[in-house]
Amino acid sequence: MADGGQRRRAFIGSFTAAGGPGVVVADVDPGTGALTLGASVGGVPDPSYLALAPGGRMLYAVSETAQGAVAAYRVDGGVPELAGPLVPVGGGPTHLGVHAGHVLTADYGSGSVTVVPLRPDGTLAAAASATLQHTGSGPYTPRQQGPHAHQVQSDPSGRWIVSVDLGTDSARVSVLKEGGLVPHRETPLRPGSGPRHLAFHPDGEYAYVINELSPTVTVCRWDAEDGVLRPLTETPVLPGAPAGDAYPSGIVVSPDGRFVWTATRGEDVLSVFTVEGDTLRLTATVPCGGHWPRALTASEGRLYVANERSGDVTWFDVDPATGRPRRGGAVDVPAASCVVVG
Repeated sequence: MADGGQRRRAFIGSFTAAGGPGVVVADVDPGTGALTLGASVGGVPDPSYLALAPGGRMLYAVSETAQGAVAAYRVDGGVPELAGPLVPVGGGPTHLGVHAGHVLTADYGSGSVTVVPLRPDGTLAAAASATLQHTGSGPYTPRQQGPHAHQVQSDPSGRWIVSVDLGTDSARVSVLKEGGLVPHRETPLRPGSGPRHLAFHPDGEYAYVINELSPTVTVCRWDAEDGVLRPLTETPVLPGAPAGDAYPSGIVVSPDGRFVWTATRGEDVLSVFTVEGDTLRLTATVPCGGHWPRALTASEGRLYVANERSGDVTWFDVDPATGRPRRGGAVDVPAASCVVVG
């Protein structure tokens, strides 16, 4: 049992098309953070990204296929149980979030955000209620010929929806109204940067955008009153030029707001930043413990990394004074793509 008598579990997504088992549940040791693998649940193609509902009784997953869908699981028992049929969304969904009784998906392939209402029991409605189509392009034609929504989430105030688009080098702010998304403002980011994910500072005044096409983080000021994102500075995630591939993937902020961590595929490292007002200072890089770190999660003073190509999940203790991660261990999960801890 975890501290306070609460059982803690991790849920791991994977790419079934690459040999992954689907969604895997693991117990989390409260003292060491170590994962002990339990049951896996198939039936959903490529459940690559996961999100827990508030309260942790339901788990949602995108099905990252060309057609695209979202699935819901009951997780209040020992084994996740698929709760109803998959609901179609946009093509190639890569991320999802829960907001005000709805699940929202970022559809990379179709460049859209889809809204799916939730029933009172947390299961999905029979169909999506709305789709917001992104438009635009970027200068790097192999990846930016059109929009590619890569992430969608609520801001800390709960008033706004923010979607990050790799194809258009921008972030969009919207409002959920009557089951649909009403566009509010689009913020351009540096052309060719390829923004992938955004993480908010716990004070709600800053946001950090990890850029996939140029290995950097953009620091932004966030105005929750007016729903405005303002880019300020940009910092490399590596201490020098990359030796080969370098595609940043995940970004998280420490609960006390002192540190930011990123993961970079190809270089296969975690980077540690100290937060210094409007800027970030790169203080260390450490090996991620595997190959191709696709996703990064923070929980209870530890970091968890889903290493897609080496097929494992590694965990790290974090030095509270420096923010530097120290590898604790790993478990094998083929084609691992995401970890959430609840």
